[in-house]
Amino acid sequence: MAVKIRLRRMGQIHAPYYRVIVADSRSPRNGKFIAELGYYDPTKEPTVFKVDAEETKKWLQNGAQPTETVARLLKKFDI
Repeated sequence: MAVKIRLRRMGQIHAPYYRVIVADSRSPRNGKFIAELGYYDPTKEPTVFKVDAEETKKWLQNGAQPTETVARLLKKFDI
């Protein structure tokens, strides 16, 4: 089972925010997930990105692969 750290879209039309989740790579974007690590809100100024750093590092050490977007956000916010 390939595990990914990815974004799950929430919110309303034209006002999205995202939850950072750990999910099986085969499950749909807003489908079943294993764990929730935090959230990302690009509509706020400044952009809000909050995740549990320890939990995220644990998942990365156990082999979870972040998507390109999540990897970019983790790098941008020094996590």
